[in-house]
Amino acid sequence: MSKAGPLSVTGVILAGGASRRIGRDKALLELGGRPLIAIVAERLASVCREVIVASGSAPRYTDLGLPVVTDRFPGVGVLAGIHAGLSVASHEVAVVVACDMPFLNPRLLRAFVGWAEGFDVAILRRGGNVEPLHAAYRRTCLPAIEAAIRAGRRRVISFFEQVRVRYVSPEEVRRLDPDLRSFYNVNTLEEWLRVQAGWAAKRPGR
Repeated sequence: MSKAGPLSVTGVILAGGASRRIGRDKALLELGGRPLIAIVAERLASVCREVIVASGSAPRYTDLGLPVVTDRFPGVGVLAGIHAGLSVASHEVAVVVACDMPFLNPRLLRAFVGWAEGFDVAILRRGGNVEPLHAAYRRTCLPAIEAAIRAGRRRVISFFEQVRVRYVSPEEVRRLDPDLRSFYNVNTLEEWLRVQAGWAAKRPGR
């Protein structure tokens, strides 16, 4: 377990999505008797001095004891959640993650904060795809995100041309997370079974 204290950054948990493929609110699926979102919050708190929940269009998860913010632009999806979280963040840099990522690696989260130094976004890119819900964003992204939303562009990368982006390679990530388990999430029953098996086989280390 890392003995380093929290950094002066904000952790943002995106939650409150429809979870249509899994059939229920995936944030509340339980591992070891605890909801996924509680596990995620605990791991973020080991790295981030502030942790907040962006819960879409309705305030949920208030029993976690964390600040909850709703989208200013409902119905836009992930980009609106990132905007909402950054809008209320007390710190310049925010680590944004999904509510269903129980294998978050604190050392890797700290690395993303470091990779964001001198950039507005630090994000993993694998081939032609990026991982927007395990990434670091600066509050300097807010004007570009809002402009993209108002222009009807909803993809997370739609504002990237307007900001400085640090693309992190899989090789860099694997130095801290060899099998990329930090990015495991739950969108389907098959993914949920994989997460359960991984949790049972080896409790994620800090």
